[in-house]
Amino acid sequence: MSLRIVVSALLMVISTAVSGWGAFALPERLVFEVSWSSIKAGTAVQEIAQIGDAVTITSTAKSADWLSVFYKVDDHMEAVMTKGENGQLFGVPRIYRENLSEGRTRFNKEVTFDHANRTALIVNYLDNSRSNFAITPITYDSLSCFYFARLQNPEIGKSYYVDVFDGKRLHNTEVKVLRREEVETAVGTFKTIVIMPILKTNGIFSKSGDLYIWLTDDERHIPVKMKSKVKIGSITAKLVGGSYWPEKK
Repeated sequence: MSLRIVVSALLMVISTAVSGWGAFALPERLVFEVSWSSIKAGTAVQEIAQIGDAVTITSTAKSADWLSVFYKVDDHMEAVMTKGENGQLFGVPRIYRENLSEGRTRFNKEVTFDHANRTALIVNYLDNSRSNFAITPITYDSLSCFYFARLQNPEIGKSYYVDVFDGKRLHNTEVKVLRREEVETAVGTFKTIVIMPILKTNGIFSKSGDLYIWLTDDERHIPVKMKSKVKIGSITAKLVGGSYWPEKK
């Protein structure tokens, strides 16, 4: 029932090249209620803001009180991006940080990207190890790939790809654009595009069943719902609040 499944699914909305820049507002804050088989299991929050010459993205997930008694989740991820040029919202990732606490499992690492030399330096603060990894020119991290993808123009029936470095491995990930569908949430009813990321990795991107994500069918591509089957039941995340409109509606 790990909330990491929910956060990972929301982050893995991937595509390839920039076909158009969206208009979601900065700063933006998205709040999701996470449920397991209709029982509230926790809360996830995603935020993006421009700070100085950089764009900073953060994602947090916390388990509900009842779940924390036997499986506490307290996750924090952060990506620092270069400032965009020529009207682009942001450039490439500079730093990716991951501090996850899930039951007895802990992750605490930082990735520094050197795009000029196509390498990434990984520092694991739990065992004080350091390593280098080769990356490609289009490599994004686990957070920035999500916001990069929201700036695309998905087409029904097509698939999109991008290279994502999760701190351990580099993965070329496919996302299938399935259909249009109307979705009801606590903050309103939305016309959406349904996509399905094809997750094949272990760890933070562990695959536990087909994942479906509902993005608003407009230039903002706000994720309003995510659903994934697990061994027992399913996990669902729905948008319940935040600040995400370019102007007051």
